[in-house]
Amino acid sequence: MKALEILENLKKLCEELNEGALIQRIDSFIKLNEGLETKKGKEFIEVSLLGFAEGILTTLKTKYKNEKISELLEETKKAREELEQKFRRAKIPYFEGQT
Repeated sequence: MKALEILENLKKLCEELNEGALIQRIDSFIKLNEGLETKKGKEFIEVSLLGFAEGILTTLKTKYKNEKISELLEETKKAREELEQKFRRAKIPYFEGQT
């Protein structure tokens, strides 16, 4: 699961930045979502986890000038966007060709 790898890297980064409270929140959010996987689906939960990580990384980026934050943020955004493609509905070409 790509999302869990990213969250583990985020926790390590938080540890380096002495953001211990964030590590606890990340762990809590993971546990909260574990029970929903069977109801919502694996990909849906991964998108949720990646969105959560993206929010934390965006906040950390404003607080710290650290290249690791920027790199992990880009990786997280890319992974979330790829997964979100599975949930987007295809556009119906109903109006194409009409004037």
